[in-house]
Amino acid sequence: QVQLVESGGGLVQAGGSLRLSCAASGRTFSGYAMGWFRQAPGKEREFVAAINRLGGTYYADSVKGRFAISRDNAKNTVYLQMNSLKPEDTAVYYCASATTFGAVVTGPVDYWGQGTQVTVSS
Repeated sequence: QVQLVESGGGLVQAGGSLRLSCAASGRTFSGYAMGWFRQAPGKEREFVAAINRLGGTYYADSVKGRFAISRDNAKNTVYLQMNSLKPEDTAVYYCASATTFGAVVTGPVDYWGQGTQVTVSS
């Protein structure tokens, strides 16, 4: 079992920045690929970013160049640095983990966090 707890969400003006954190506990964190997803009101959950065990990354086109995913295996934590935020980035952001990088990007994810709200005002 892996438990994921997100933090760092909040209200920010358009153009601002936020950093989300996801603390993992349970099985060996370094053995898992990690990712971030988001779900806006009335929309399906969508992939945002993923990072593999060695630090390789992949992003959705909508956030490429603005968001950066990273991980600290010593702290069992994955981060999502979000810059140049737009109102359309408003959503609940979820941390996810899977045993393979491909599973994080395309599914199925093995574990989900409870989510953290990000609201970007115009």
